Amino acid sequence: MKVSKFGGTSVASAEQIRKVAAIVSSDPSRKIIVVSAPGKRFSEDEKVTDLLIRLADATLNNEDYEAELKEVVSRYEQIATELGLSDEITQSIENDLRGRLAAGYSDQSLFIDSIKASGEDNNAKLIAAYFTHIGMPAQYMCPKKAGLLVNDRPERVRALTEGYNKLAQLREVPGIIVFPGFFGFTKDGTLRTFNRGGSDITGSIVAAAVDAELYENFTDVDSVFAANPNIVDNPMAIKELTYREMRELAYAGFSVFHDEALMPAFLKSIPVCIKNTNNPSAPGTFIVKDRDHSNRPVIGIASDSGFSTLFVDKYLMNQEIGFGRKLLQILEDEEIPFEHTPSGIDNISVIIRSKFLNEENSERIVRRVKEELEADEVRLRTTDYSMVVLVGEGMRFTTGLAARAATAIAESGANIQMINQGSSEVSLVFGIDKKDEKIALKSLYKEFFSLIMI
Repeated sequence: MKVSKFGGTSVASAEQIRKVAAIVSSDPSRKIIVVSAPGKRFSEDEKVTDLLIRLADATLNNEDYEAELKEVVSRYEQIATELGLSDEITQSIENDLRGRLAAGYSDQSLFIDSIKASGEDNNAKLIAAYFTHIGMPAQYMCPKKAGLLVNDRPERVRALTEGYNKLAQLREVPGIIVFPGFFGFTKDGTLRTFNRGGSDITGSIVAAAVDAELYENFTDVDSVFAANPNIVDNPMAIKELTYREMRELAYAGFSVFHDEALMPAFLKSIPVCIKNTNNPSAPGTFIVKDRDHSNRPVIGIASDSGFSTLFVDKYLMNQEIGFGRKLLQILEDEEIPFEHTPSGIDNISVIIRSKFLNEENSERIVRRVKEELEADEVRLRTTDYSMVVLVGEGMRFTTGLAARAATAIAESGANIQMINQGSSEVSLVFGIDKKDEKIALKSLYKEFFSLIMI
């Protein structure tokens, strides 16, 4: 049995949903289908989720939201009409949205979650109706009924494995199950959404719970590539990589697969395949537990921007017990996660996502570090900073790889601000100025992939 997830571009229009139906009907083992909300139909288009956020904002601002509501409903109406479905499905979608809006918003965050989740929920109902309409036995499955449990606030939303036993019963449900992605329910029935792009997470959770033989993630590209094709011309397609390699690449900017989605599949050793809805015959990229890395130490190169650096210097820091804990406690008090902590004997840098910083908490962090840790020097560099990451299970067995990478970056003209290698040695991270991100990535790709046959 396979669990197949179809992303926003794969279900953005009637034409795309017909492709989904053809893919599902071509393989009887594709029993559980997880779907996103309708995405962009063309580059200038808007995702339904963005339309729903605008609808929620208008409601919270006590504005007349009829125009925003009509815009959302009309997207579904166009899809339903072109698929030959009756007006009944469009009316049910409008009624569902009006019901969510009328429920009120004593808690604004949960209200927004409810409105956003309607994108996936209503699309799943529409797609199930279409499957049935063309003779494919199918049913919509509500995550609450199915048992997709998530934790309570204030923690970041995550699935609870205690719900897996009930989810496992989906194996016994006859016909095709169309399951909405992106959200689950707490034990008391409160709807909570995963992070943006969380339909990948839903698919992985369901695949793990039903012990699927394969989790297919259909998107709009043939495979995962060794570098961003928007930066590097015709980058090499990756046929196979490990869970850890994909996690590192997704974290560092590969948007083809949500980085949190790997954990459920990883824990059950369920292989994942990234495939293209528009070209389903392409083999895609398999994500597996182990691979032969003897002939390719670096599997991919990724880059991401939007980082800041907190630099702290104190003489004899290395002899002060608890210094690192106290420093990170200050960030925890500010509810700020950290990314990397490269250090020397008397100094340490903490890499932080810039989106978590503002003028107020930045000043407070610097002041507290100076006063509470009695640091000699504290600097918070909030100008845009990029991370370029080399990823590969075989890197730890390859002599001179770091030197080759550093030389390639230097030859591009970029200045290396920071180097960090995780203890697993699956990734090697270089911090550089954002303006140098593209030229550094191109130079690294040339160094490690230019001589490799595609």
